[in-house]
Amino acid sequence: MGLRWRLGGGYHTGFTLLPGKPLDPMTAEARPVQPNSGSITETFRLRGSNYSLLTLRLLTGDVQAVLPALGDQFRKAPGFLRYAPIAISLDDLGGEQVDFPALVAGLRALEILPIGVVGGPQLLRAAAAGAGLPTLRPAGQRETEVEAPSPVAAPPVAMAPEPPRPAPAARSMVVTQNIRAGQRIYAEGSDLIIVGSVNAGAEVLADGNIHIYGALRGRALAGASEDGEARIFAQNFDPELVAISGFYAVREGLTPASIGRGVQVRLDGEQLRFDPFG
Repeated sequence: MGLRWRLGGGYHTGFTLLPGKPLDPMTAEARPVQPNSGSITETFRLRGSNYSLLTLRLLTGDVQAVLPALGDQFRKAPGFLRYAPIAISLDDLGGEQVDFPALVAGLRALEILPIGVVGGPQLLRAAAAGAGLPTLRPAGQRETEVEAPSPVAAPPVAMAPEPPRPAPAARSMVVTQNIRAGQRIYAEGSDLIIVGSVNAGAEVLADGNIHIYGALRGRALAGASEDGEARIFAQNFDPELVAISGFYAVREGLTPASIGRGVQVRLDGEQLRFDPFG
């Protein structure tokens, strides 16, 4: 298998730029300077934002192997990630070369929109940039890091230890309505609880577990940040696609015994298991 999906963290997409005042891209938003006379209509603003993107992890640089595998996946699950913006991870390639122009053309032919690359060696990132794929950096990370000089050590001062603070309770996203076709819900850094059904053509994603107190007829992707311990629970299991930590199964590959009943989906090694309940 030449690829893996994961839902990555936030990536820095730019900086705030308003007419009339220079701006350090790592500082907060600047306000435009008002002219002394006349009026100027503000026509644009560029604002730094963080977004969670799906990341396509290339496990091989052979584009002619990757694209057919993707095409096969999408034929089994029509509409999966259609027109979704993605980042391409180069971390698993080492020094392997990639035909980035062919990769970009092939992804767009599959209606996937690559917007940049993450990780990998500098030579690969430069080649990707030449094909119109800039390097994305995690939110909050500066382009260059300058090491501060070591301060002069001060004599130690005895301090009373602080009592341990209890860890904050993990929160979940709760949705109390049906998820309609064409909708996509993502619970970042938490579980997703749906009090309703996920209709065919809808997609729900979570970094943690997914609980569906209704029918699952669309697509559900748990453990999106590569949490192999995540699970999917559905009271009425009839999905188009389910995935945990990048490992997926489509409707055609499911056994009839699991359809239409309560099922939990878990990852056992690199195999998805479907355990009935209720």
